[in-house]
Amino acid sequence: MDVRIDPHPLAGSVDAIPSKSMAHRLLILSALCTGVTDLVCPSSSQDIEATIACLRRLGAPAARTRDGLRMVPVTVGGVRRDARIDVGESGSTLRFLLPVVAALGCGARITGHGRLSERPLAPLDSQLVSHGVTISGQGSFPLLVGGQLQPGRFSLPGDVSSQFASGLLMAAPLLPGTTEVAVREPVESRRYIDLTIAALATFGVTVHARRETGEEGACVVFSVPADARLVSPGRCVVEGDWSNAAFWLSAGALGDEPVSVCGLDPTSRQGDRAVLAALSLLGARVGRASGIAAASREALRAHAIDVSGIPDLAAPLAAVAAVAVGTTRLARAGRLRLKESDRLETIRATLRALGGSATVDGDDLLVEGVSALSGGTVDAAGDHRIAMMAAICAAYATGPTIIRGAECVAKSYPGFFEDFRSLGGLATRQGA
Repeated sequence: MDVRIDPHPLAGSVDAIPSKSMAHRLLILSALCTGVTDLVCPSSSQDIEATIACLRRLGAPAARTRDGLRMVPVTVGGVRRDARIDVGESGSTLRFLLPVVAALGCGARITGHGRLSERPLAPLDSQLVSHGVTISGQGSFPLLVGGQLQPGRFSLPGDVSSQFASGLLMAAPLLPGTTEVAVREPVESRRYIDLTIAALATFGVTVHARRETGEEGACVVFSVPADARLVSPGRCVVEGDWSNAAFWLSAGALGDEPVSVCGLDPTSRQGDRAVLAALSLLGARVGRASGIAAASREALRAHAIDVSGIPDLAAPLAAVAAVAVGTTRLARAGRLRLKESDRLETIRATLRALGGSATVDGDDLLVEGVSALSGGTVDAAGDHRIAMMAAICAAYATGPTIIRGAECVAKSYPGFFEDFRSLGGLATRQGA
């Protein structure tokens, strides 16, 4: 599907969609705990649906309710052995469920799609193997998982996906002994591990963290005791998503009228709530009150921003930087190469296609501000965040923009273009 965007500023307010990051975690833990859990999650996405489908395959029924899902854990009907599960294009689903399947000891045949087979599983896979698991087919699909994960100490570098540590921590309460996950410093995307710790606390499991210094240098050790048990809270709410809200707040930073997003927790463990601070650094006017975050344009100026811990903010921040005075450096962004697209390259290509100026310098993205973007044709490259970034840029361009493959927004935000129109955006579907 192609979408044509005609220039028109955005203004007004939208409700935040449920956090995809938290939804994955709460869904998985509700499938592993004792007791039924009512999960308040009023909307979904392709990635969330992938996790739900996989949990059903493993033996955890999920029934739709008026405001979300009722999750019945695998302890009720029993775990299904050697299940065939399809994680779609969801890296979170794969990296979280791989340790969980190993901890359940049920075996599974895991398939996936898109660029997912190119996204790294090392060293998570080798750590699992060293603790009693068999994995065949690494680097391609299907992955055949067998064996029984044993408790102990798992060692991970801090500059790979935080999802590795999160998956191990969610699996830890299923194991018969103390589990330690040692992550070498610096721990990039620490906020995502904190999000997992918060989710585990909701289900009655306390994760202890301490700092150690040894032969391999300093590390943070996350520990789950042997007697940890997952207990259903009965009902839990998936909080609003700061990652996708960042696009609307960035749109506000580009326009004269503010854009606000309702239903965001200002104290959330989500790292991407840093978007307000980042937009402020770029010269936008930001504010928050009573679960509402807002942004509007003031005097946009370039700034250097380290995005190593907030990689999903690179695209919306680049949209603002494209028309800020000076050259913005989005630093330590190398992990963007391993997203749904090589996002360093596709952000650069998108801005250039729209009349902007951007270059890649090692692991940094340099965005040189121009007076205005001209519009043009953008290939979303199968990447939901590229499609959303292009739409936000296009709303403030001087000419129309065509976004090729815009349907990819469904990965995280199926209602994106409906909300775009509700804020005054002019988006027209061009094809099937």
